Amino acid sequence: MILFGLSIALFIAAVQVTAAVRERRAVQEFPPEGQILDVDGTQVHAVVMGAGPDLVLIHGASGNTRDMTFSLAPRLAERYRVIVFDRPGLGYTERLNSTGATLMQQATLLRAAARQLGADRPILMGQSYGGAVALAWAAQYPDDVAALIPVAAASNPWDTGLGWFYDVTSSAWGQALIVPPLTAFVPQSVVKSSVEAVFAPQEAPEGYSDFIGAPLTLRRISLRANADQRANLLGEIEDLVPLYGQITAPTEILHGTADTTVGLEIHSEKLVRQIRGATLTRLPGIGHMVQHVAADEVIAAIDRAARRAGL
Repeated sequence: MILFGLSIALFIAAVQVTAAVRERRAVQEFPPEGQILDVDGTQVHAVVMGAGPDLVLIHGASGNTRDMTFSLAPRLAERYRVIVFDRPGLGYTERLNSTGATLMQQATLLRAAARQLGADRPILMGQSYGGAVALAWAAQYPDDVAALIPVAAASNPWDTGLGWFYDVTSSAWGQALIVPPLTAFVPQSVVKSSVEAVFAPQEAPEGYSDFIGAPLTLRRISLRANADQRANLLGEIEDLVPLYGQITAPTEILHGTADTTVGLEIHSEKLVRQIRGATLTRLPGIGHMVQHVAADEVIAAIDRAARRAGL
């Protein structure tokens, strides 16, 4: 019995050491792209490029700034001052708490970070979970948003379950016992398969998987933060929906008809009726990663929203 207990202890220690080694390697291979801001005591990672009207890009679940800086942000920087943030617990922005930062808390933090950079009334574009953060920002601070572009955004309640992965990784026992081995041992092939699944039915652009910095998301702190945020999302969306009437910014919504991650009919088909003056562009045959596989349409929507805002 003693030998068994000792073996378990040694295995746990080995997992934690291996996880720490992989985390250090992730930071070395994918260092911060931009600057670290101190926002009321929280470290926020921000990438700023270009000149023109202020435009904030907000990444989705399991992501970081690299999802937007891969190709979209540099294109937009030709005529906008683009600001890309890591959301709390992901990339190089600190966690706000140990229970998963709410949409409202994330919006408040990123708004304060944007103001610190001189962007008092930016255009907001958010994709997927990031779209929900952008909606929370626009609903909570309607006077501080020039225009709003939700892209494949989670925006309305759904009736499907959380899924086994997030059920496990958002639980106390899963975060203690399952997350460290994931950090320590998940192979690159699993990362590649996950990328392929989220891009379906399209393919990821060449070089995307190598650029995105997936090992950053596989760090223990990020896996836990991401799982907590995803587990809390449905309840927060239910609380957010009644506030959509407060959004006054010109709103251009984009959504692919083949999106099986965030369904068009469940989300954007309803959202366009919930925000006054909103328009919805349906993208036939396009899946979830609109900002990559339909970047021209995203840029066109941002330009339309900017014109509607007088920018």
